[in-house]
Amino acid sequence: MKIIAYGMRDDEMPYLKQWSKDNGIEVKAIPDLLDDSTVDQAKGYDGAVVYQQKPYTASVLDKLASFGIKSLSLRNVGVDNIDADAIKRNGIKVTNVPAYSPNAIAELTATQLMRLLRKTNTFDRKIAHGDLRWAPDIADELDQMTVGVIATGRIGRKAINIYRGFGAKIVAYDIYHNPELEKEGIYVDTLDELYAQADVISLHSPATKENEHMLDDDAFSKMKDGVFILNPARGALIDTDALIRALDSGKVAGAALDVYENEVGIFNTDFGSFDAIPDERLKNLIKRENVLVTPHIAFYTKTAAKNMTQFALTSNVNLITKGTDESEVKF
Repeated sequence: MKIIAYGMRDDEMPYLKQWSKDNGIEVKAIPDLLDDSTVDQAKGYDGAVVYQQKPYTASVLDKLASFGIKSLSLRNVGVDNIDADAIKRNGIKVTNVPAYSPNAIAELTATQLMRLLRKTNTFDRKIAHGDLRWAPDIADELDQMTVGVIATGRIGRKAINIYRGFGAKIVAYDIYHNPELEKEGIYVDTLDELYAQADVISLHSPATKENEHMLDDDAFSKMKDGVFILNPARGALIDTDALIRALDSGKVAGAALDVYENEVGIFNTDFGSFDAIPDERLKNLIKRENVLVTPHIAFYTKTAAKNMTQFALTSNVNLITKGTDESEVKF
């Protein structure tokens, strides 16, 4: 059995080598992403393990199938960048890693919220210019606030536990109610109810057609004045122009964004200078003291890198040998 792993980072390689040694399975690791220019390298392999934000196009998937590769394992959660018709047409089976580290994402989200509330970005900039005064940058306390959590899957529940540790009140919205949270009575029936109650909105939803631009002008208009927005989930959940308008008006007091709706080709790239970043709206957000932008790093911990790599490899073996895996994604 031979597996090819695309887009392998240096920080993932120790976990790949250990897995390969422990399982006695040959894995060819290449740093390049899977696309039309690299797909031919998969010829002769039984399965492919991949991670990327760029699309898995029909031409790439057709080519994999022509090589006899019907087992594709993602080292991430999202599958919205996969051509579903090509997957079904070619009989390719796909797995993801749905829970490589919920803690990692929840922890960064809470960290950024505390930075917003304590205005650390503002103080960092003041101190850099020799201004060591407190006023007028007085902070809020999380234990006096209500956090609205949208989506209560693994990550959302971890975030709830952290917010509760600070003493915050929780309200939550999800189409599917978690039984334990249901007993606690924290769910509201509509997003409008959550918007009306929450001082902080923490997004943990997947990217679906129904969720695209969930937070738009209409949604912001229903929120409390001075609300804080946290998005470690998917960039498409927020209408960027609407967020900028809400920040300008003061409706939104601050935002922490680990994702951005046009991040592909921008995040995880060194442009050499701030001015060279090719997205004016993103630069607008980064320049603001009350906006914290991180380049999709919430997942990026040692625990997550290990789990993403080794879980995906194990899933790929299961697809090759058994034709199925518990993390198989249905299209």
